[in-house]
Amino acid sequence: MTTSILRHASASAGILTAFAVVGTALLAATYLVTRPIIAETEKQAKLALIGQILPATLYDNDLLKDAALLPPARELGNRDPTTVYRAVKEGKPFAAVLEVIAPDGYSGKIRMIVAIRADGEVSGVRVVTHNETPGLGDYIEIAKNSWIRIFEGKSLSKFTAQEWKVKKDGGKFEHMAGATVTPRAVVKAVHKSLKYFAANQDNIFSLAANTQEQAK
Repeated sequence: MTTSILRHASASAGILTAFAVVGTALLAATYLVTRPIIAETEKQAKLALIGQILPATLYDNDLLKDAALLPPARELGNRDPTTVYRAVKEGKPFAAVLEVIAPDGYSGKIRMIVAIRADGEVSGVRVVTHNETPGLGDYIEIAKNSWIRIFEGKSLSKFTAQEWKVKKDGGKFEHMAGATVTPRAVVKAVHKSLKYFAANQDNIFSLAANTQEQAK
């Protein structure tokens, strides 16, 4: 009786192992087939988002081919290397699109892209992902509210450090009543990204292109 049970258990284990091997093989095959499609979809989505804050008519290079890798930077809220997309017009630096994280949102990190022109002015800001409370956090999304466009044309030279805050904190930036944490985090992150760009502009445009980004 015991021997029969052991044989049955062994057979069952063998069948489960076989299923696991076949399942893993199928997942791997599916990944290899869909990987190029997913990569292309992500690439187009990224370009579409960048296109909202940096129209393609303003530069004449390929942003993906001229993308570079930035080291982790506290000013950008990034603990890992991130990609910077560099726009060039007639051989001269025109703008850079930085990947920025506001770490102090109401419900966690707010990931954004910030486009800054060579003259130090913000071309545009877009929120990529966030976990803010529905309703209170909606207005940082361009699809639901135009508030995020408040940064367009702003620069370090136009506002003092004190003015780079929401009005509740004595600054110049409007915010929705009853929801201060989210806009405060976004304003702070954009301000920091401007200071980072001002201090690192020459280096940003002299970095070698990132071949990994080109391959995506």
